[in-house]
Amino acid sequence: MKIRLPLLALALGLSSPLVHAQMLQPGLWELTTSNMQVDGKPLPDMQFMLGQLKNLPPEQRAMMEGVLAKQGVTIGGNGVRSCLTREQVQTNDIPLQDPKSGCTQKITDRTGNVWKFQFSCPKAQGTGQATFLSDKEFTTQVNGTFNASGVQQQGSMNTRAVWLGNDCGTVKPRT
Repeated sequence: MKIRLPLLALALGLSSPLVHAQMLQPGLWELTTSNMQVDGKPLPDMQFMLGQLKNLPPEQRAMMEGVLAKQGVTIGGNGVRSCLTREQVQTNDIPLQDPKSGCTQKITDRTGNVWKFQFSCPKAQGTGQATFLSDKEFTTQVNGTFNASGVQQQGSMNTRAVWLGNDCGTVKPRT
C-alpha cells in the first residue's frame, strides 16, 4: 500500500502535543500514532509509515524531514519527537505545530485529566480528546475530515505520547 506524503504529514502534524502547566513536563516527547483510519478503512501502523518515509528517494525524504523539522518535529524511535519548552508547558493553551500553517485549535472542555478540543486547518477539521495519564504520558483520540488529495475524506487516529527526558538534543522546540 502506497502512503501519500500529504496524509503522512497530516497524521504527524495532528500528533502535536497538548500542553497545560500542571499536566506535562518540558523536554523531549515521543508520539506514536495508531488506529489510523480513512473512510472506515484502516491505514498501516506508524512503524510501516516511518519505514515508507525511510524508503523515499533521498531528496523527497530530506524535503519531508525538513518540513517536519520546521514544525518542531523529528522522526525518531517509534514515532515522531517533539521538544516542548518550559514556556510552552506553562501556557494554558495548545502550541500550534507551525504558526504559518493556518491551523487553529481550541479547548472546548476540561474535566479532570481529560480535555476535549476542536481543530481547524486549511485542509482538515475535527474534534479530539486528550487524556493525561501523568505528567510524562498522555493519549489523544482525533476524528475529522480532511482533503489531502482533492477529495473530502473522514479520518480518525489515536496517539500516545511519552516524555523521554529534559534534554531535547538536536530536536528544536516549536516556535
